[in-house]
Amino acid sequence: MKSGKLGLGSAVAVCVGLIVATSCLLSLGMGIGLSGKAFILPLFVVVILNAFIALSFAELHRLMPNVDGGVGQYSLVGMGPLASLISNVSAYVITMVLASSVEAAMCGMVLHEFIPAIPAPVIGITVLVVLTVINFFGVDIFSKVQNTAVFLLVGSLIAMGIISFFKLGTGTVITPEMQTAPSVSGIGGVMSLAAIAFWLFIGVEFIIPVAKDLKNARRDVLLSMIIALVLLFVVQAVLGCGMTNYVTLADLSGSAMPHMVFAEALLGSAGKIWMGIITLLAGISTLNTVLASSARIVLGMAEEGMMPKFFKIENKAKAPVFGLLLIAGADFLLIVTGFVNSGGLTNAILAASCFWLLSYIMTHTNVLILRKRYPNADRNKKLTLWGIPQIIGIFGNIYMIWNISADMKSRMAIYEVFGVLFAILIVYAFTWVIGVMKVKPFAPVSMDEINANAIEFEINEKEADTEIAI
Repeated sequence: MKSGKLGLGSAVAVCVGLIVATSCLLSLGMGIGLSGKAFILPLFVVVILNAFIALSFAELHRLMPNVDGGVGQYSLVGMGPLASLISNVSAYVITMVLASSVEAAMCGMVLHEFIPAIPAPVIGITVLVVLTVINFFGVDIFSKVQNTAVFLLVGSLIAMGIISFFKLGTGTVITPEMQTAPSVSGIGGVMSLAAIAFWLFIGVEFIIPVAKDLKNARRDVLLSMIIALVLLFVVQAVLGCGMTNYVTLADLSGSAMPHMVFAEALLGSAGKIWMGIITLLAGISTLNTVLASSARIVLGMAEEGMMPKFFKIENKAKAPVFGLLLIAGADFLLIVTGFVNSGGLTNAILAASCFWLLSYIMTHTNVLILRKRYPNADRNKKLTLWGIPQIIGIFGNIYMIWNISADMKSRMAIYEVFGVLFAILIVYAFTWVIGVMKVKPFAPVSMDEINANAIEFEINEKEADTEIAI
């Protein structure tokens, strides 16, 4: 891809394509099932909060346009190596492992509907192994399928939204008298679903790594994120309302795969097959992308000295061997242990949301710190707005973590997962930064060094050969 060849339309497509996944369909169905059309309120609030994070990422990109982006690099300049390591692992390793294991599990459950003789976990693990092997040998045969899957998924969401909203489906329309009452009501109860709504818009900042290829990056980085958020809000609001026309709230909230229940109620067996194919393709696309990108991020961290040096090892196909094994192995364990079984899908998504919300809090904080440290740096002064978006964003993200679930039992289960993983991360980060890297954990790196790609945290060990025969 040549530099400067992507216009605004392509930039919006990147944002939308990286946000939408099968877990989004699960979250939308669950949110509507719990609160009905009132779920549109937390959807709207989350769009505003994510627009604020878009402002922060756009400002950070303008300050450091010569890097590929990522919370870790920005945190390195804002708060130092410790925060950089914590933010990178939170956003791009732990979150991605939880999300990709959900995708693999959902692929298994969807195929199990059509092949009941094979257990869903076996199918999910098989999909995971196949994609891992493909990535291990550096052959991404799904690159074109990924783009096709995203197009089909978004197109299907729009089509099903229109069909269901205007009651054009072949199924029985649910009258107000037939509709069941929401299990979550009131402003406080409905807003407690904000974390579920948050997952529907997560990852809008993934436009940053391709910003170098935009024709007008200064304008389109922020604009593409905002357009993508508004577009997805409209599509999901229409689809959510349409769901209530064909499925009772009780059936939506009580299903492990509410989007499949909705599709079958809307168009019968044809709808089930349609949604099954789209869900499978989108799941494979998302899982494949996570395996490739997260493994590469782990390799990059190892090159900066922030991970053990064996993660730098690549095979002859230039695949990050141990990074792939780390992500795939973690996914395998989550599926085998049943953590992401039908009853644990939502909890896994919400635990992942906690880590991504944490990375967003750190991003807003970085913006405020760098405004103080580099007051005369190149930034759009009209969009700083006295730091109000960042302050609201920080408190909004904290609120979503605090109210991660309306059900106290589920909330504690999510906190348990988040707390244990975060404690392990903190211990590792302190040990690695202080004991191995031997640098000051809170000493920020100069922004000029980041822009010049001059960062080298060398570990005092002899470098290993970074290529092995496979």
